[in-house]
Amino acid sequence: MADEAPTDYSLANPDTLTKYKTAAQISQKVLDEVRKWCVEGAKILEICQKGDKLLNDEVAKVYKGKKVSKGVGHPCTVSPSTYVTPYTPLVSDAEEAGTELKGAEVVKIQLGAQIDGLGAIVCDTVIVGAGAEVTGRAADLMLATHYANELLLRMMMPPGLLATGTEEEKKKAQAIKPYSQSKITSLLEKLVKSYNCNLVENTTCWLFGRNEIEDKKKIILAPSEGMKGEGLAEVGEVWGVEMGVALGSGKVKTLPNRPTLHRRTTTTYGLKRPSSRATLSEIQKRFGTFPFSLRQLDDERAGKVGIVECVRGGVVRQYEVIGSSDGEPVSRLFTTVAITKNGVQRLAAPPQPNLDQYKSDKKITDEEILKILETTLAKPPSDKKKNKKKKKKPAKKAAAQKPDEEEDDEDDDDDDDDEDDD
Repeated sequence: MADEAPTDYSLANPDTLTKYKTAAQISQKVLDEVRKWCVEGAKILEICQKGDKLLNDEVAKVYKGKKVSKGVGHPCTVSPSTYVTPYTPLVSDAEEAGTELKGAEVVKIQLGAQIDGLGAIVCDTVIVGAGAEVTGRAADLMLATHYANELLLRMMMPPGLLATGTEEEKKKAQAIKPYSQSKITSLLEKLVKSYNCNLVENTTCWLFGRNEIEDKKKIILAPSEGMKGEGLAEVGEVWGVEMGVALGSGKVKTLPNRPTLHRRTTTTYGLKRPSSRATLSEIQKRFGTFPFSLRQLDDERAGKVGIVECVRGGVVRQYEVIGSSDGEPVSRLFTTVAITKNGVQRLAAPPQPNLDQYKSDKKITDEEILKILETTLAKPPSDKKKNKKKKKKPAKKAAAQKPDEEEDDEDDDDDDDDEDDD
């Protein structure tokens, strides 16, 4: 019997994109719910626990009875105003477990699902208790973050990907050099400074792979000394795109909180303690190489002991808790995108904000930036599928139908293909 061909996990396989989209739909659905729970006085721990449960419940509904690994691609985390990295307290740390959200706090929610090792992670920033109108520095921060994220997504697109016109014009567009990492940072810094904000240093976008959310390429925005990105986005790739903006300097520091977010590495090491081996075994079975919180382990207290040797031996990486060095609020967005021949496709993305809600006396004036922001991320949906699927109505029914009903039917068909959503 011939060996089965290895599964193609590239975007050339339509099944891969379907799995990414399924994971993304779950991530966005859970994010929508978690946003509602972020109210003044709510305990961060309880929000995270409910978010994880909802993620697991939703994942359980898909790919039933199929030999497909699935689960949480990133635990639910809720980071207070000055925190930069995802934050998720433990039940056993009484002080942190009691941490509550404050009114007007700038909160970052991050979470994700994974199907067959294909993760879709998303992060959004919300202002606790924000009314119909947000003014002052909070409005500056939210607008700067939104537009910087839109600019970054457009600068990541390979040159000439959506070029139109003659073959000569297309070739000319494709011959333009892509934005270098230093140019990307330069334009983003110029944009956020329009709102008197700064980029958060070492904000990193990663190439995604199967069972790998930190693959071989990365883009580092506002890199600190000694930090350097590697490579740029290309067609056929999936990326995790991060945007971090600060009201202060953007400089960061390690906070005294216990690291509670971890991730299995590919390193092998002979663990000596039985508690360490038991912890690693549970991590491998339940989370693979995706991030997890110690509170998700069956025995949190035993996990806190077992994880120590795992981290020391390099088989597990711990994520330090990082915050703004000057105590000023920071915001973050995280979008999982696919770079296809039709453009940049948002898979898991924070919801588009109502920009009218934010009232700022500042605005972007740089012509180069404004021009990039005007460009589209993807080709508009094709009408071919819709025309094929359009069924001819019986003569009597068509005659009886009102004109506005016909328009409604056409609108329904328009919802058929959302792949190229801008």
